[in-house]
Amino acid sequence: MRNKGWYKSSHSAAASNNCVEVRITDEAVGVRDSKDRSGPALSFERKAWAAFVKRVRND
Repeated sequence: MRNKGWYKSSHSAAASNNCVEVRITDEAVGVRDSKDRSGPALSFERKAWAAFVKRVRND
C-alpha cells in the first residue's frame, strides 16, 4: 500500500508517532505503525475490519 490516504485516529495526539495508521480502500483495510511508514502494513478484508472495530467499540 502506498503512502497516500493513511490517517490516524482523531483520538491520537497530533504530534505523536506512537499510533497506528489506517488506510481504507475498496478491497481492504491497511494498518501500519506510524513510526515506520515505509515498513510493512497489515491488510484485512473490509468485513473482518468492521467486525474488529465493532468488537473494540463494544468492550
